Amino acid sequence: MAKRTKSENGIMNPKPRRPSLWAWLRGRFLAGMVIAAPVAVTFYVLQFLINFIDNRVKPLLPPIIQPETYTNYAIPGFGVLVMIVALTLLGAITTNLIGRSIISAADRILSRLPIVRNVYAAFKQLTEVIANNQQASYDRVVMIEYPKRGSWCLGFVSAGAKGEIRSRLGEGFIGVFVPTTPNPTSGFLMYVKEEECIEMDMSIEEGAKMILSAGLVVPDYGEDEAPEQRSLPLPDEGAEKLSKQA
Repeated sequence: MAKRTKSENGIMNPKPRRPSLWAWLRGRFLAGMVIAAPVAVTFYVLQFLINFIDNRVKPLLPPIIQPETYTNYAIPGFGVLVMIVALTLLGAITTNLIGRSIISAADRILSRLPIVRNVYAAFKQLTEVIANNQQASYDRVVMIEYPKRGSWCLGFVSAGAKGEIRSRLGEGFIGVFVPTTPNPTSGFLMYVKEEECIEMDMSIEEGAKMILSAGLVVPDYGEDEAPEQRSLPLPDEGAEKLSKQA
């Protein structure tokens, strides 16, 4: 029978028991899994990307430059190296007059094809925005009231309303990308009044981590809440109130 100790409020509390061997092993296993899982996933993603590029670049290469022709095993990442060199050469060629002429001719051809032009124009605009670093990153993290009154969700401010959107909505609207959980790459774009948003102090990276973890990973913010600001009592406070009522 476990021994009982007397607490400050006069309630007899059982003496805490030492964890069993199984509980100790389970805790150490979970701690090791938490440390090893991010490393394993990172290596798995890198291996997948390298193999994906190698399997598509190597068949395009002549046998004379493939490592398998001279060795008994394949060199992982050779296709990635060839792709980097090819893209660098392509960039060097397109910077001169002849290269720019060829690229302009190919751009005109692709922009006139019935089905290809829609896909080509969208990806071209996206790559130009990223390459020029114009609004390529989100500005800040905000909270907006969605999908109904009293419900709030995290969003990333992309840019202020421009063009036709600003002429239709008026001044003071900003674009907010609301990501989905746990995949922050998908979501929807909303235009809301800037004064109706609550600007957060957390960084974009901290907001993305919070979305990825479905709210389990919350960045630190200042000091703990005051007792009068909490809607639910802490377990110790609840036990103390019950003892007083008894």
